[in-house]
Amino acid sequence: MFEQTSRDRIVVQFTGAEAGAEPLTWGQKAILGDMQDSGDQFSMGGRIELPRDCTVDDAAALLSGLMGRHAALRMRLGSDSAGRPCQAVAGSGQVGLDILTIPDDADAARFAAELMDAWPAERFDFRRDWPLRMAVIRQRGACLYLVWVLSHLAADGGAHVLLGDLIEDEAAGRAPGEDRRPHVLDVARSEQTPKLRQLSARAMQYWEAQLRHIPAQTFGEPAHEQSPGGPRYAQARFSSPAAHLAVRAIARRTGTDASRVTLAVIATAIGRATGVAPLTIKVTVNNRFRPGLADVIAPVAQNSVVTIDATGTSVDEVVARARGAMMTAGMRAYYDPDDLREVTAKLDAERGYPARVTCRVNDQRAMTMGAGAEADLGEVAPEQVRRKLAETTLTWLGPRDHMHEQLNILVEPRPGVVSLHLMWDRWSLTTGQVEAIAREVEAVAVEAASDPAAPTRVPGRPNATR
Repeated sequence: MFEQTSRDRIVVQFTGAEAGAEPLTWGQKAILGDMQDSGDQFSMGGRIELPRDCTVDDAAALLSGLMGRHAALRMRLGSDSAGRPCQAVAGSGQVGLDILTIPDDADAARFAAELMDAWPAERFDFRRDWPLRMAVIRQRGACLYLVWVLSHLAADGGAHVLLGDLIEDEAAGRAPGEDRRPHVLDVARSEQTPKLRQLSARAMQYWEAQLRHIPAQTFGEPAHEQSPGGPRYAQARFSSPAAHLAVRAIARRTGTDASRVTLAVIATAIGRATGVAPLTIKVTVNNRFRPGLADVIAPVAQNSVVTIDATGTSVDEVVARARGAMMTAGMRAYYDPDDLREVTAKLDAERGYPARVTCRVNDQRAMTMGAGAEADLGEVAPEQVRRKLAETTLTWLGPRDHMHEQLNILVEPRPGVVSLHLMWDRWSLTTGQVEAIAREVEAVAVEAASDPAAPTRVPGRPNATR
């Protein structure tokens, strides 16, 4: 369908109230580091359906207003006088708006959905490109959809604010005025203050305590002979409606949000399948609970680290441990990544081998739902859970080009299921072990849903130090 599309571009002028150059924010440093490690830019796509009377000029006004309102959308990477990376926000400029005219018989909604899926794969040049792309889908002279791609360097969970602005401005038929929320330059300046520098220093004390005694790699040194032939990195998707209902039941019983219950269940499943326990995990924390960061258009999510011990206890107790551990980890997830590099370099030198957490769990639902989003769920009967077991699926998605961790589990925001996108290093974990982890996630949740005393059954083999 893309091949039959006519593509034009118009130039849109914009002007914003804020301009200048500042150091990179902590969130920008963090996401740039993750991009470098993973080889992925993590761009986000979105779309809205336009009203029947919308014109190209209307769409251009929406784009111009967004660029003017949000400093992060007028940001490019630059270098300061010492040659260090910085961010440069323009006070005015031009941005392209693509006009995609599709055939008269094409399915416009399907085209918009496919474009939204495909377009984020096109990489940004952060020193040349603005971090927002936008296109109008036109058919028979009518503008039907607005599709956009946002770089993760400009925002993370704040993308919902951008989409809200689009819908609000389109509904009101107006161009937005100056935005009064904090912007990315404000964040950069605040992170240079003594108060936040001290916050970063306290976070480093926590990180050092967590990293000091972990093994060189979570699942041991990679062994090429463990997985002869084929690509080194692989991926799969596990989807379980039964686990979703079971997690709901556990969350209701324990008074814990679904995200932390899921983390406890995953840690228990990994312990069962691999024997690695206690388990130190890298987690992604949404820092938008902090003052001034709730609605800012800027990347503010950062990695933290948490250790969960699932040995010799009940699943409910692991949920309690995960809840307490994640609370502490969340409070220590706002820091200068340059400080963390210094801490890890010091620990590497002292230990004689790297301190690397190579197991990551990223609950993408936590970026959009609050901690209490599933607090009032109603009763979940055991027979409801059992009826859903037949709907479980495990899909092998083929190879990946690159990975930084040995195991990376994304908990995807899909309704009505626990959906896990599992990515792993085949030199570190076998396909059988990864399948066992996925199956045990469901088994642990289902067992614990109806039995508050359900044991973890984790063998309790301690991690080696090398």
